Amino acid sequence: MKRSTATISIPNILTVVRILLTPVFVIMLLQRLYPQALLVFAFAGLSDGLDGFIARYFNQRTVLGAYLDPVADKLLLVSAYVLLGMLNVTPDWIAVIVIARDVIIVLGVAIITLTAKTYEVKPSLVSKATTVAQILLVLLCLFDPHAAKLTALHTPLAWITAVLTTLSGLHYVYLGMNILQETNEKVG
Repeated sequence: MKRSTATISIPNILTVVRILLTPVFVIMLLQRLYPQALLVFAFAGLSDGLDGFIARYFNQRTVLGAYLDPVADKLLLVSAYVLLGMLNVTPDWIAVIVIARDVIIVLGVAIITLTAKTYEVKPSLVSKATTVAQILLVLLCLFDPHAAKLTALHTPLAWITAVLTTLSGLHYVYLGMNILQETNEKVG
């Protein structure tokens, strides 16, 4: 799969739009405008799916998109978890787990990049399941932040999200350690 070095493409434009929607989402959450925040979050999710489809189907994958797309996803999800935790819509501990995993991943990428090793940005199966669980929990919370009819689903989904997020983080630590170990074996 060859990636273009072009920066202007429809998928990259959609990704930038998703990044620009994050402050709008944050403002709506701070104002407790949950239905509007849900619409922005859903639109951002649809644009994420659309940019991935266009990139693959029309062969518009770019190096910039490979890095920008996960950044856009992280900005939106981390913002959602921080604010939902602050607003007592989700437990604080779930926000800590989600953010800790993302910080560990970013630090790992930075360390591996500093070692000048090449690696491919490719999400694992557990990482994809984690993202789905995280998104579902945010959608559930935005759809029904305090109403009694769906609160019974919050706790089980929060625990599923926490377990998957932890497993995914540990999996990335394992992968990163293997990459660094290969570096040491080749150098030493």
